[in-house]
Amino acid sequence: MKILILEDEKLASDKLKSTLHEIDSTINVVQVLQSVSSSSEWLQANPHPDLILSDIRLLDGLSFEIFQQIKIDKPVIFITAYDQYAIKAFEVNSIDYLLKPVQKEKLEAALTKFKTRTLSSSPAFDFQQMLSALKGKSPEYKSRFMVRLGQKIIALPAEKIAYFFSENKLTYIVSKEGKKYPIDQTLEELADLLDPKVFFRINRQYIVTFDAIAEMHPYFKGRIKLILLPKSEEEVVISSERTPEFKKWIDQ
Repeated sequence: MKILILEDEKLASDKLKSTLHEIDSTINVVQVLQSVSSSSEWLQANPHPDLILSDIRLLDGLSFEIFQQIKIDKPVIFITAYDQYAIKAFEVNSIDYLLKPVQKEKLEAALTKFKTRTLSSSPAFDFQQMLSALKGKSPEYKSRFMVRLGQKIIALPAEKIAYFFSENKLTYIVSKEGKKYPIDQTLEELADLLDPKVFFRINRQYIVTFDAIAEMHPYFKGRIKLILLPKSEEEVVISSERTPEFKKWIDQ
């Protein structure tokens, strides 16, 4: 079985590949792609795989854009940290919809659905029933975070957050008041929980709000350097992959 993985986080794609090979050692992951643009180019230039495993948020946009641009008749298993895109996922040729962190048992069940569908003349998945069950759901974003303050636990509203950052495999919130709080979620998980109009992931270490950006400066190779408030402990530079999307976000 040939599988294409669309995932912008290397740790996530490496884990996914490892889990796939644990389930079936004969699976061939033909490519791992991180963006809408690179995925579109690859799919136009190469034979389509038997199955696509796709995160919904990629470096430069939503993976749905790929399926709007290119006719793909191969099934898709969507993988993401949040379920706000469930209806749209099943409108595409989706076999299943898995939430992160992906459990081996659920991925194996999704692959079984795929195999059943390819051997059957009728769809293995009742898409209409799924859409009916999901009707009425609208996008909801996380509005507050439970954080520890000394011996207390407080609920920090999203509007009081300046930015998130990761350091030494830990994730922190920095409030607009300059306080730092550790949280359990990874930046990858947060990217799907936060309102994309308010928060933007600029690189592998930072998710920022517009209000936290004090200054923007041109940087090497077309990138942009940010001065954040409260001041970050290290230099904050937007990755080259995310710079075009950041410019769109900042200009909305």
